[in-house]
Amino acid sequence: MSELSMSNEIASAPEPAVEAGPRRIVQRGPRRFVLLGTAHVSKASADEVRAEIESGDYDHVAIELCDARHAALTRQSEMADMDLFAVIKNGQAGMVAANLALGAYQQRLADQFGIEPGAEMRAAIAAAEAGDTPLTLIDRNIGITLKRVYRKIPWWQRATVLAGLAASLVSSDKIKEEDIEQLKEGDMLEATFNEFAEQSEHMHAALIDERDQYMAAKLLEQDETPGSTLVVVGAGHLKGLARYLEAGMDDPAGRVSELDSVPSGARWVKWIPWIVVAVIVVGFALGFSRSTGLGQQMVVEWVVINGALSALGALIALGHPLTIVTAFVAAPITSLNPTIGAGMVTAAAELWLRKPRVGDFSTLKTDVTSVRGWWRNRVSRTLLVFLFSTIGSAIGTYVAGFRIFGQLFGS
Repeated sequence: MSELSMSNEIASAPEPAVEAGPRRIVQRGPRRFVLLGTAHVSKASADEVRAEIESGDYDHVAIELCDARHAALTRQSEMADMDLFAVIKNGQAGMVAANLALGAYQQRLADQFGIEPGAEMRAAIAAAEAGDTPLTLIDRNIGITLKRVYRKIPWWQRATVLAGLAASLVSSDKIKEEDIEQLKEGDMLEATFNEFAEQSEHMHAALIDERDQYMAAKLLEQDETPGSTLVVVGAGHLKGLARYLEAGMDDPAGRVSELDSVPSGARWVKWIPWIVVAVIVVGFALGFSRSTGLGQQMVVEWVVINGALSALGALIALGHPLTIVTAFVAAPITSLNPTIGAGMVTAAAELWLRKPRVGDFSTLKTDVTSVRGWWRNRVSRTLLVFLFSTIGSAIGTYVAGFRIFGQLFGS
């Protein structure tokens, strides 16, 4: 849309003019990209996005969403079809919790300020569908983004980030006005993890800069076709996205593939559980070689310490009484088999004993905004059972291990 036609449209509108957000225009060959910077918590941004698409000036719309976030906005009922055990079995429990963290933050915004985060994206989706305009999701999958954040930050910062994230999940503190202002100028993911992003260059790079590159690459894959694309992104991405679009990329598809990969962790880390198991088994062997009584005592202490701490974790999560018993029985065994975690067994037991209801999935988004809600909802409580029983078993493994070797080599 030209500046003249925009001004004519606004002047003739009977309602007050829609406040124009920041924008950048980038011409790449025959394709024109109009980058519209939006505020994720602004009704004005939603109105502007809707007006732009309905103007008919664009043959393509691209929005700052990935498949997962798009589904969360448009197909919330699909949450009820989630196979929670498969999520846990496939090691995605942490990712689900992180998504709940983002959702809880957004819900707290809605409850505290009466605003709807993502309204401008919903408006873009609805307007594109109504006008039969092709829509492309250009943001990187949130799960990959968070995994790359985790891999890129130093190992000693990970515990701090995880602890802070866990605290934010159940925080009842009101969101500060300055956080709202940042959302008006920035990015939802960055705002959610703002405290940590400010302290870590690596985290900021994965949350913002890499996604700028990713979205630019997704757009550049179509720059040879003539036409005009409206690109709806958070205002915080406007400068970086424009820079990468203007600079161009030799192999956009290759860059997308590279940024979609998750750096592998250090190989030696994968061997730690097996080394611990080997050390414990050797300890048992040494104990029995000295005396049957000593060996039996070590085994009993292993079972009691490991099982009790895992059961305590299940108890803290308010698991079913039989789930707590399952934790006590399973933890000493699974701790000697790194391929199966105690949390996987206890979560399976909890799911069998207290199968989540459809209502648990439908209220999950609001329940996780409070401490009590995490324990009340059967979905989130299952995640807590998995988490706390796993932590209890891990602590028990090391406590019992030190106890065993204290008996073997102590004075």
